[in-house]
Amino acid sequence: MGIVTGEKEFFKGIGQIKYEGPQSDNPLAFRWYDADKVIAGKPMKDHLRFACAYWHSFCGNGADPFGEPTHIFPWSLKDDAIERAKDKMDAAFEFITKMNLPFYCFHDVDIVDYTNDINENDRRLQTMVGYAKQKQEDSGVKLLWGTSNLFSNRRYMNGAATNPNFHVLAHAGTQVKAALDATIALGGENYVFWGGREGYMTLLNTDMKREQEHLAKFLHTAKDYARKQGFNGNFFIEPKPCEPTKHQYDYDAATVLGFLQKYGLIDDFKLNLEVNHATLAGHTFQHDLQVAADAGLLGSIDANRGDYQNGWDTDQFPNDITEVTEYMLIILQAGGFGGGGINFDAKIRRNSTDPADLFYAHIGGMDIFARALVIADNILQKSDYKKIRADRYASFDSGAGKDFEAGKLSLEDLRKYAVENGEPETISGKQEYLENLINRYI
Repeated sequence: MGIVTGEKEFFKGIGQIKYEGPQSDNPLAFRWYDADKVIAGKPMKDHLRFACAYWHSFCGNGADPFGEPTHIFPWSLKDDAIERAKDKMDAAFEFITKMNLPFYCFHDVDIVDYTNDINENDRRLQTMVGYAKQKQEDSGVKLLWGTSNLFSNRRYMNGAATNPNFHVLAHAGTQVKAALDATIALGGENYVFWGGREGYMTLLNTDMKREQEHLAKFLHTAKDYARKQGFNGNFFIEPKPCEPTKHQYDYDAATVLGFLQKYGLIDDFKLNLEVNHATLAGHTFQHDLQVAADAGLLGSIDANRGDYQNGWDTDQFPNDITEVTEYMLIILQAGGFGGGGINFDAKIRRNSTDPADLFYAHIGGMDIFARALVIADNILQKSDYKKIRADRYASFDSGAGKDFEAGKLSLEDLRKYAVENGEPETISGKQEYLENLINRYI
């Protein structure tokens, strides 16, 4: 992949980020991410399928509820919306190609600023889709997924597909149509729905049953439209329990799974899981990964982390090798992603104001997943990790245990077995051994 820039270079002094190996002291080089290195039968780049999140990397300005923007980027300065959007896309593809990222992903309003005029929004988005097409052709970078922002505009303060006002739902449908058209035009491999405000602040004014039925109908309508337009990719739903609403209908992986089953969406939708969303739901990320993997619905992930002292979505870059290794154990055993990959839905900190900081953040995130991939593969191939897990359930592999799994035993049969065989032996779960095993391979 060659570097693609616009008329001017935004990240001056930073060239192509290359793999230099674990011994390198170069902060602008990969120590673990060797894109073409084959692990478990395929190159790292095909296992990990890294994507740049357009919104945090090029739209975020460092502002928070208590302070003004601290990231005043040169691509955000022009007055004209289209010219400003083109500068931003020039900067994005310069960064993406310098980082050797194979994919990117976006919301519609990330690509170009929207107004409240539907026709003008369509014109702007179509203009930028044409610009993005050329960027993709020049660089070889692909669109991992597109989506629409149905949560920032004040019209969506009570939700989009679940809004009690049909007029608002119609605006949401209009936006999704345009975003789907853009995703299809750019060869996007997937499309994501995140219900940022699809929930409630109080049940006192909420018909929850009706709202969820509307959400299901909306998803069916969007899915049917995309299929008619020739879109053969996956639809993803991204769970999150709360924030900005008190309670969101896509609370966690298990909740979304039940929703998809109930409303007949299971054949077209998979899950896009985020680390910080799982922890806000009171789970480990490993839990939500396993729920999705067990259902065959592990589609894609947003790679980030929260702050254990903050009860909100801080979207920091991942940096815990033990945790990420546990993620990769589940992903590898699930056979990888179902159409998606790893996008860094993470933002540099408010006080990280140098252009190089965006590179340091992504290099660290990519390296930690690459290192975890190597470690997880070694654990699966060289250790007794899988045998210990299998041995815990060996009593169900033959005899009465196997008959139970096959549905052949009644409660009377279970009682008879318990009486005949007395008290079960105490068998260790070997938790400390397995935790030490992961550290040993790290």
